[in-house]
Amino acid sequence: METITWADFERVELRAGTIVAVEEFPAARKPAYKLKVDFGPELGVRQSSAQITVLYTKEELLGRQILGVVNFPPKQIGPFLSQFLVTGLYREDGAVVLASPEQPVPNGARLA
Repeated sequence: METITWADFERVELRAGTIVAVEEFPAARKPAYKLKVDFGPELGVRQSSAQITVLYTKEELLGRQILGVVNFPPKQIGPFLSQFLVTGLYREDGAVVLASPEQPVPNGARLA
């Protein structure tokens, strides 16, 4: 495993946001949702896609807080422009478990 410095870690903008919209993403190669997430007044609402359909329904996701990397450059995913990276952890079966705050925090709160 490569080590990084504290300065390297500080450059990653991991922020909390609330999912405000969820749509199917039929054009994705693997089953995925399109998410719109409110990262607070400084960053606003950003969109991304996530392959999280195995563990989460659209209804379960709406209103849920997640952690996202908001300082990657936008990435074109087929017809969709992703504006942040949804974070999660892989289970042994390959399903993704979302990374999220244990308690509610303000949208835009930075990982400490």
